[in-house]
Amino acid sequence: MKKNLVAGAGFSGAVIARLLAENLNETVLVIDKKSHIAGNCYDFRDKNGIMIHKYGSHIFHTNSDKVWNFLKRFTDFNTYMHEVAGIIDGIEANIPFNFNTLYQVFPESLARKFEEKLLKTFEYNTKVPILEFQKHEELKFLADYIYEKIFLNYTTKQWGLSPKEVEGAVTARVPVYLSKDNRYFQDKYQGIPLEGYTKVIENMLNHPNIEVRLNTPFESSEGFERIFYTGSIDEFFSYKYGILPYRSVYFKFEEYAMDYYQSHACINYPNNYDFTRIHEYKHYLKDQSSKTVIAKEYSEQFEIGKNERYYPIACKENTELYNKYLKEAEKLDNVYFLGRLGDYKYYNIDNAVERALNLFGEIV
Repeated sequence: MKKNLVAGAGFSGAVIARLLAENLNETVLVIDKKSHIAGNCYDFRDKNGIMIHKYGSHIFHTNSDKVWNFLKRFTDFNTYMHEVAGIIDGIEANIPFNFNTLYQVFPESLARKFEEKLLKTFEYNTKVPILEFQKHEELKFLADYIYEKIFLNYTTKQWGLSPKEVEGAVTARVPVYLSKDNRYFQDKYQGIPLEGYTKVIENMLNHPNIEVRLNTPFESSEGFERIFYTGSIDEFFSYKYGILPYRSVYFKFEEYAMDYYQSHACINYPNNYDFTRIHEYKHYLKDQSSKTVIAKEYSEQFEIGKNERYYPIACKENTELYNKYLKEAEKLDNVYFLGRLGDYKYYNIDNAVERALNLFGEIV
């Protein structure tokens, strides 16, 4: 019997494979149905020398020393700190909404009054979820403005649901930030791998105990002592309780003969157009080229065979459906589920890495 099968060559699968191969000296077969490693973090240099994130922008950030120290073995990071702008009433302004945004979209005298009220109600340098923000009557005008101009239509486009239908863990990702810090993330460690995410995974899988087979879908768990499955948990169980809903996205890539198309790597369009945002990849590694490449991002519902699963849709009904599959998973002695699809959780890269590190610790 072979030792370990890992289904999925993204971060979750690559981390667990490396730990098994290196720390336990066990053989690992890593399979992936895609034609490349790195999953949805896959990137590549195009003909212009620009590092393209094929499946949308990925910005690494974490507060975990454990995650940072593990990844640093396989890559060096630049010091990129992500800032996002949004087009609000035709004005380019900082997102999430902060004190700088306040002065960008309102006349100075009005902005100053709002700032005073905010500092009387909340502490400086705190993040307030937008739905919590709306509960304060003295800030109703400002709360309604932020909700309608920044949050409502963007959330509806991205999730196909109103903000009140989406669980708080998702809505909390876009708070009002009572600060002048324009960074989208405030984590201790931030950056983009200097050679790209695909190279990180390649380095991780580069071990004599690891074999990688691409264009290889998961078909059977027989013949292995352990199976680590990073695909969708409902697919593993042949959708016996129904299909877990996801949002998917697709990208329209465009090339322009100019240095830069926009001021930031990512600009949101909450209220205009049918796409949610525009990515411009040159910003991440400061690639030198006379051309630039952008990608307009469109959200849509996931459909089997049509598109990719991207974001689990967090709501009570979907959690209950996932829990049925989780109970099935708990009956299996040698199969472990992990990753965004295996756990049906909205993981960032650091969450996926930490989950794999912790799972290995449990096994050992």
